[in-house]
Amino acid sequence: MNASLWLSALSIFGLRVFEVSLGTLRMLMLFRGYRLLTWVLSFVQSLVFVIAVGAVLKGASHPVQFAAYAAGYATGTLLGMYLEGRLALGYSYVRIISPTQGARIAQALRDKGFAVTEIPARGRTGTVGMLEAAVARKDLSEVEELVQSMDPGAFITVEEIRSPRRGYFRTNSRPS
Repeated sequence: MNASLWLSALSIFGLRVFEVSLGTLRMLMLFRGYRLLTWVLSFVQSLVFVIAVGAVLKGASHPVQFAAYAAGYATGTLLGMYLEGRLALGYSYVRIISPTQGARIAQALRDKGFAVTEIPARGRTGTVGMLEAAVARKDLSEVEELVQSMDPGAFITVEEIRSPRRGYFRTNSRPS
């Protein structure tokens, strides 16, 4: 195996990592309603895909190139997930159910600038505090940590929301 084969495999791997990472981000932007950014990412992703496939087909008889293509796809998927987590774009809907600390948790969240709605509810063993809040995804870990520190037994669910309208939000950044 010569150096040009390894260089070809490395370039195929790099192209696939880049292309699949873009694809992951493209889908997330699509779900969050960023139309223009989705178009740009789609264009670049398809261009890189054609280049990568062309590189494989041009000299495509060696298993190293096929392995580089597949490894680039798998690595790109992980990298895309990592980048999306770091960007933390959008908003999440958080529901917190606390058997004993609902009012205290709601006040602590409000003190940190979060808007919280308290809903009286009944659980299996009686009255519980149910709290609901729409928070920027970048603030989600702060909310979860605060709740867990006050009530380690609290039940927390998180759902992605596309584009909240009206109401109070801790941040002013909104999808366009």
